[in-house]
Amino acid sequence: MICTTVRTGMECRFMSANGCSYNGGICHEIVEQCDGCKRASKHSNSWYCSACPDPIVKWKNGDCNLASHVSTSKKDSNGKLNPLKASKRNYR
Repeated sequence: MICTTVRTGMECRFMSANGCSYNGGICHEIVEQCDGCKRASKHSNSWYCSACPDPIVKWKNGDCNLASHVSTSKKDSNGKLNPLKASKRNYR
C-alpha cells in the first residue's frame, strides 16, 4: 500500500487500511552508518531507508546486510595446513 505517514506517496509493505502497522507506527530516520547507501532517500527534510523502517536495528550487531556502500572482505588464513590432508587433496 501507499505510505501516508512519513514517506508519503511511496510504496510501503507496513501500511494497512488502519495505518502503519510497524512498531511505533512510523519509520525511523537513518543512522550515521547509512550515509552513502543507495537505499537512503529524502522525504520531508529527513532521510529514510527504503528497505528497512528502523535502520538502527540492522547496524546493532555489525554491518547492515542491506547496505550498498559496505563491502565485505575475507580474512586470509594463516597458511598452516596439515601436510597429510594437503597431499590427499592433491591426489583427487
